[in-house]
Amino acid sequence: MYSLDDLLHLMARLRDPQHGCPWDLKQDYASIVPHTLEEAYEVADAIERQDYTQLRDELGDLLFQVVYYSQLAREEQRFAFAEVVDSITRKLVRRHPHVFPDGDLYGSLDQPRLDEKAIKRRWEEIKAEERAEKAAAPEQLSLLDDVPAVLPALSRAAKLQKRAAQVGFDWPEAEAVIGKLHEELNEVLEAMREGDHAHITEEVGDLLFVVVNLARHLKVDAENALRGANGKFERRFRFIEQALKAQGKHPEHCKLEELDALWEAAKAGERAAAKASD
Repeated sequence: MYSLDDLLHLMARLRDPQHGCPWDLKQDYASIVPHTLEEAYEVADAIERQDYTQLRDELGDLLFQVVYYSQLAREEQRFAFAEVVDSITRKLVRRHPHVFPDGDLYGSLDQPRLDEKAIKRRWEEIKAEERAEKAAAPEQLSLLDDVPAVLPALSRAAKLQKRAAQVGFDWPEAEAVIGKLHEELNEVLEAMREGDHAHITEEVGDLLFVVVNLARHLKVDAENALRGANGKFERRFRFIEQALKAQGKHPEHCKLEELDALWEAAKAGERAAAKASD
């Protein structure tokens, strides 16, 4: 069975200036980013489908992305893969003082257990300390500076809101967010009446941002919730397609009322299946 050392050796061979792969030799940090994002989503998809054989393969693809960046950095004498491992290990030891109270990875396991609330509080304190250290650097101008711009928009919105909430810039409860949601919806309607597409786009963005805030207050991951909604829509629309195909019909030739009736049938079927499984 191949090991991590074998994977590192393979990566070095792929990037060998004389004998490597032409495609791999052309790549740089930026050109690999789209592949990294795709692999991360494929990991999430395998988990959502509970396809654990596929998950094993997708995790390998994701690991390869880390190895790839590390090889590029090693070639430029910036850092090596071993330093990546050292960095994350040190950070996780530091962030888990309830497991490693003396900062020793291999220290005693006989430590008092903390409840989940205390662990989460300490985790946030440590991350705040780390951000404070970064803030002391001249290039750190904002609490939001290290929220990655390349995150999916829903996830990034949640992170921005969570970061701002740490300094008190937040609604006190979900009900207040719902009030804001109605306000933003009215502003979308006003923009629609004006017919200004740029204004409509802006207001729809504001509406989505508040929806993410509501999800955060309700302890719902907006990205996962939307993925679930996407899956539900896809499942029900496929039901419509299949039902029409059995009748020798196509969706584009049907009235909306017929499509809606099949949509409701799909929903009823799901409810019946869920009830039967209880």
